[in-house]
Amino acid sequence: MATTSSGEAEFEYLFKLLMIGDSGVGKSTLLLSFTSNTFEDLSPTIGVDFKVKHVTLGGKKLKLAIWDTAGQERFRTLTSSYYRGAQGIIMVYDVTRRDTFTNLSDIWAKEIDLYSTSQDCIKMLVGNKVDKENERVVSKKEGMDFAREYGCLFLECSAKTRVNVEQCFEELVLKILETPSLLAEGSAGVKRNNIFKQKPQPDASTSGCC
Repeated sequence: MATTSSGEAEFEYLFKLLMIGDSGVGKSTLLLSFTSNTFEDLSPTIGVDFKVKHVTLGGKKLKLAIWDTAGQERFRTLTSSYYRGAQGIIMVYDVTRRDTFTNLSDIWAKEIDLYSTSQDCIKMLVGNKVDKENERVVSKKEGMDFAREYGCLFLECSAKTRVNVEQCFEELVLKILETPSLLAEGSAGVKRNNIFKQKPQPDASTSGCC
C-alpha cells in the first residue's frame, strides 16, 4: 500500500471506514499505527475520533476517512449515527479478553444490522494484541469461525509490533474496490455521504486506546 501526504488533495475515491468494538481493545492504537506508523498506549476515546489517510491501492488514489468510536455503552447513542454511509466496518476485539470477543455477537454485530445503511458494506474482524500470545484466551480458529458465520474478512494483528496492521486496512479497502455499489458511493462520497460534516467537535473527541 503506497501512502501519500495527508495534505494531498487529489483522490479518485473517498471511502468512509468505521472502527467499532469494546473499550480497551486497541482501536485507537491500531488507527494510530496505521496512519502514523507509531505506537502509543492511549487513554479511552471519548465519543468519536477521526483520521484521514491518503493511499494508492489497486491502482487507485484513495482518501480514507476513518472514524474511531468509543466502546463504552454511554456513548452508543452518539456513535450510532456514524454507521451511516460507511463502506467498511472494522470490528476489533482483544485476543486476551474473552468478553471483548463475546460482545461481538451480543452487541456489535447487532449494531451493524441496526445502523448500517449499506447492505454491501464490507466487514473486517480484527483480533488485536497477538504480541501477548502467552495471555491469549481467544483462539484464531474461534475468530475464523465467527468471521465465517457473519460474513467478515478476518485477520489477527498487533498494533504494538505492527504485525498485519496495514493488511487489515488494505484487505478491507481492496474488497470495497471490488464491490461496484460501494465504488459508486465512494466516487461521489463527498457529495452523497457528507462525511466531513460529521467531524466531531474538539471537546467530544480525544485519541484513546479503545
